[in-house]
Amino acid sequence: METPSKPNAGSNAEALAKLAKSGELIATEVGKIIVGQVDVIGQILTAFFARGHVVIEGVPGLAKTLMINSLAETMSLDFTRVQFTPDLMPTDITGTTLLNEDEHGKRHFTFSKGPVFTNILLADEINRTPPKTQAALLEAMQERNVSVGGETYKLPEPFLVLATQNPIEQEGTYTLPEAQLDRFLFLIKIDYPSLSEEERILLSTTLESLPKLNQIVGGEEIIAMQKAVRGIVVTPEVANYAARLARATRPNSDDAPEFVNQWVRWGCGPRAGQGLLLAAKSHAGLSGRTEVTFDDVRKFVHPVMRHRMGLNFAAVSEGQSTDDIVDMLVKHVPEVMSAEASPKVAVGV
Repeated sequence: METPSKPNAGSNAEALAKLAKSGELIATEVGKIIVGQVDVIGQILTAFFARGHVVIEGVPGLAKTLMINSLAETMSLDFTRVQFTPDLMPTDITGTTLLNEDEHGKRHFTFSKGPVFTNILLADEINRTPPKTQAALLEAMQERNVSVGGETYKLPEPFLVLATQNPIEQEGTYTLPEAQLDRFLFLIKIDYPSLSEEERILLSTTLESLPKLNQIVGGEEIIAMQKAVRGIVVTPEVANYAARLARATRPNSDDAPEFVNQWVRWGCGPRAGQGLLLAAKSHAGLSGRTEVTFDDVRKFVHPVMRHRMGLNFAAVSEGQSTDDIVDMLVKHVPEVMSAEASPKVAVGV
């Protein structure tokens, strides 16, 4: 039997060291334009190097689009912005097949690529377009392919969807389908800035122009860093902890606590456990570490799990949110199972 090949430890360590340094430099560059939001920028970078897509939610005017534009400016990658509107069609995103005529008068079909064929796609105000158009991104986000007219086209690497959305209570918005939300590694919520931050925002954004940002990393370097993140080893205990957090969200299961049975309609699928581990790996790499801790997993339970649960009417009427449920889960689920508990369950990534 052949022994499975292992990643080169030396090259992996070198890529991780470069990842930690690059993360610091990118955050510093973006900080020249974006005031505050340090945690949000860190979460976006964590998702990016974990090869995960991100939804950023907040009311209009909180610099969601400017933040993503600034991050893209620090990377030598193709960047495309699509403004999602109610009349946007799926082919406006994926591209379409056109009937052309060559110089000999022969007609043939050619595929005209849409804006999804890029490295970083900004899906601006994604929930202002109907679900049919939102779903056009499903295959691209999961398979990193686009299928049109019976043909499959590979998207460039790296590929990342960064979407912004307004709170669903606002007028003119459509709730993203559960299957679409599940493709996003993180749902990040942005709140209003503090008084001191808002003062700095007003001073910096009323000048003649914004600072020019330096490019820190290119495509090949990013791909190597993403592979290095995947190569970080996770202990069975940490993987088991991530699995039990996800399983505890599923109502009427053996792992669900009473408050989940009381308030949750449906819980997280296996992608939540995968997302926790990938985010934990990426955060460890960005922190200059080669090991994943329980704290790394806990740090991302909210952005990974808040959009993968559905609450029932009782929860909504009592003012509970998915973030409240996640807070209770973190307190309820221990890091290590007791000796009497069932065998450990590892999460494959």
